[in-house]
Amino acid sequence: MANEPLQLNLGSLRSAMSLTLHTHHASRIWHGRAPAEGRPGIIGLNGYISAMNKMKRGAEQDDPYSDWWMLRIEDKLADTKTRLQTLREQVDQTLSDVPPALSLGENMNVQPVKLPLFVNAQLGFMAVYLLADYDDLARKLILAHHTALIDRSTLERWLNDGAHALRSLFSLAQQYRYSGTTRDDFAAKNAAARAAQEKFGELPQDVLEGTRRSRFAPPIARRGNRSEAPAADASEPSLGDGAADTPLQDEDAKA
Repeated sequence: MANEPLQLNLGSLRSAMSLTLHTHHASRIWHGRAPAEGRPGIIGLNGYISAMNKMKRGAEQDDPYSDWWMLRIEDKLADTKTRLQTLREQVDQTLSDVPPALSLGENMNVQPVKLPLFVNAQLGFMAVYLLADYDDLARKLILAHHTALIDRSTLERWLNDGAHALRSLFSLAQQYRYSGTTRDDFAAKNAAARAAQEKFGELPQDVLEGTRRSRFAPPIARRGNRSEAPAADASEPSLGDGAADTPLQDEDAKA
């Protein structure tokens, strides 16, 4: 009996995570905007993360359209990162005009907001990093305007350019839909595959064959472990199909 192996009932690993934001601009991008009468909703980071979690589970279930969407989002993330980096370089160049005799400290909020994170997909985390970058960019822009390095129109234009890049990413993710098909359906050329092609369009051959997947694509689950469809996460609500990529009014720029 002493030689029997020790049975360990290990659960899943968990890590408490949160994001601290200092500007109203970044906070509004996090929350998005609920649709109202005569005004469309705007998907926020919460809705984006929910879509990424569902997309990852769809890819696990061998849905080739989920794999195709992961590749599209990965490309869009890279484009968004480049756009924010270009803005950061412009702002850093502007702040370099400060005379050496003047020292400017960090522009920090005395009461920042700390938001909990519930992210199960790597492509979700990549957007969290971009939002943190935008928050830092907004702080620097507000400081540059406060110290007369840029005028109000430049402040608003650059803030809106960064916000638009993020909302364009989120808006693309909102279009994702789980197809309910697998690669076996396409190999069999059955009715489910034909219906998916008619509804979602043709897929690139390498994606359909599974030879090209996202860097963060999950392993494909065994057929016996598949669920019917990726369900929405209650902790990560989206705004629904009516959300649009519409610029919000910048309250920070009014301050």
